[in-house]
This record gives sequence, C-alpha cells and structure tokens, in this order.
Amino acid sequence: MAKRAETLTPGVPYVRGWVRARRGAESLARQLSALGLQSDFPGLSADVNVFGDGLVRLGSIRPEAAALLAGLIAAGLAAEAAAGTSPVPYEHDQRDAPAA
Repeated sequence: MAKRAETLTPGVPYVRGWVRARRGAESLARQLSALGLQSDFPGLSADVNVFGDGLVRLGSIRPEAAALLAGLIAAGLAAEAAAGTSPVPYEHDQRDAPAA
C-alpha cells in the first residue's frame, strides 16, 4: 500500500480520492451506527495516499472490534453466496474517469 499523501504533487487528483474515501467512511459509519458499534471505531476517517487513491482508516481499534467486523463481513458474504448474488468486484487500479 502506498504511503499517505503528506507532500502534495501537482497533477495528482487528491481531492477526488479523498472525496471517494469520505463517502466510503460515511457509509461504513452509518452501518456501524445502525449496529450500535460507532463507539468501537472512534478513529474512522477518510485519507488519501501519494497516488491520490482514497483510503478509509479505521484507526486504532480493539482486537474484539476487528474480530466483530471480520465476522460481519464473513456473514454478509455467506448470505450473498446463499442467495446466489455476488459482490461487485474491487479493482485495485480502478480510477474515476476525468470530469468533463
């Protein structure tokens, strides 16, 4: 994984990456809140790396919170498999198309 962007390079779409990360972090925060788990992820935040890719940071969490999150992900994947649906594949180098 690339380092965080601490020094900005001209021409890198940092804002676009950060906005995508913020949307992801907000979506995760809503789901965690619905499950009553928001206090287990106090450091949840959006960030961006040196290439302008958005990152969702969980922050420092207790091992129990990590195990719970892993269990929730596994349960969701099992439910999708049982229903015959499949998740949208994630492509590591997927980039947004430039705005017109």
